Amino acid sequence: MAFGLRNAPATFERLMERVLAGIPKERCILYLDDLLAHAPTFDEALACLEQVIGAIKAANLRLHPKKCLLLQRKVQFLGHVVSGDGVATDPEKVQSVRHWPTPRDVSELRSFLGLASYYRRFIQGFADIAAPLHRLTEKGAVFQWTDGADKAFRRLREVLCAAPVLTLPQVGGQFVVDTDASGCGIGAVLSQVQGGQERVIAYYSRALSKQERNYCVTRRELLAVVSGLRHFRHYLYGTPFVLRTDHASLTWLMQFKEPEGQVARWITALQEFQFVIRHRAGRLHSNADALSRRPCLEVECRYCARLEQRAEQVEERVAAVGVADSELIESCGREEFQKAQGEDPVLRKVLQWKREGHRPEWKDVTPHGPDLKAYRSSWDSLSEREGLLYRRWEDAVPDKIVWQLLVPRSLRRRVLQAVHGPVGVGHFGVNKTLRQLRQRFYWPGCRTDVELFVHCCDACTAKKGPTGKSRAPLQPLQSGAPMERVAVDVLGPFPRTEAGNRYVLVA
Repeated sequence: MAFGLRNAPATFERLMERVLAGIPKERCILYLDDLLAHAPTFDEALACLEQVIGAIKAANLRLHPKKCLLLQRKVQFLGHVVSGDGVATDPEKVQSVRHWPTPRDVSELRSFLGLASYYRRFIQGFADIAAPLHRLTEKGAVFQWTDGADKAFRRLREVLCAAPVLTLPQVGGQFVVDTDASGCGIGAVLSQVQGGQERVIAYYSRALSKQERNYCVTRRELLAVVSGLRHFRHYLYGTPFVLRTDHASLTWLMQFKEPEGQVARWITALQEFQFVIRHRAGRLHSNADALSRRPCLEVECRYCARLEQRAEQVEERVAAVGVADSELIESCGREEFQKAQGEDPVLRKVLQWKREGHRPEWKDVTPHGPDLKAYRSSWDSLSEREGLLYRRWEDAVPDKIVWQLLVPRSLRRRVLQAVHGPVGVGHFGVNKTLRQLRQRFYWPGCRTDVELFVHCCDACTAKKGPTGKSRAPLQPLQSGAPMERVAVDVLGPFPRTEAGNRYVLVA
């Protein structure tokens, strides 16, 4: 076959598939001119090798002796090293990465990312590490090699050279999928229980889009589940497995009643899998957590999720919250606010469980309505500070942490009045009122309450003009004879005719 023909690879692949059609695919893996015949024992390997060579000889084809490796325990195949221990990166490829020069333009950078992406299944948190480099290859982006891009480039070379050996999956082993999400990315780890131990088979991660960064925490965690299971579908389809997450709200995922929109579509997509959801505390969920929370190496990345910085922000924002909501708290008295929280039937139970230091069981909150269920779902973000209950909330735009004061039912109207129409400022609309509210306060269903309060505000209603254009009242028209009055209108546009017309005059 001549070199350079466009259809040559596909034609050669079809030829080899036909030549080896009688050999089970479990014993012979073929990719163009790379052929891997394998077996668990020496005798079976000899039999398989004899079968393969016989099929090639029958097709009047020849093998190059210098390119053949027979009866090996470790071989290089398609850029990987395959052995009884698992799959690892090819040392020859890794050496080329180790000495790869700094890219000077987009073309050279894409060549490096192409090679690096081929081994992304070996790299924990690949998407977050390579994010600054991928941004330089976007359409319309100016290629400027910054310190952040250089750090990402060097870090990617380091992790590629130190990539671990991934275990091969075994038939009958229990698969385990760990997923996690953060403000900048999602990640998943596929493991299998082999010999009583969990062994990693593959990693998966990707960065969140601009729209996905605005998702709430639960929706981002659900996105991580859906994306992770889709990526590992060829391993998981038709096999029962365990899905682990550190987000307790996902434990009710498959029992969600009447889901709508995107959540409904995601739940429908998960119906083809057979899995059991198990919750695992965040401190034990470090494998998947690292994939989603690996810090972006760009110097001024606004979506960087460094845990150290977040911890510092928490301490700074505690004092800021005290100033932000002090006006309202002082207006009714801090003691009165504490008393109102203590007398509220829902917050009283939350405060009691928080002081006891344990998370309530689902059966304990079910009889008490949706508010207590909502607080239980965000249990890890609730905290008592100076005798008042707060919720830790991550505001995506701008990227910061806010401590929201939990408002008892008896004070919600006063809070709405304070944030909707502050002294010296005009009344806000629904979105701005809700934004102001979330910067300081929280209760389940606050959006619905804000919408109802704004729409029923007397001051806003009095200042609003009539909605819509005023129309003349309909009146009967007197007509004394045919064609005395004629009504004319234009109908269209329609597909253009041969004469170039698109509208019809009707009368």
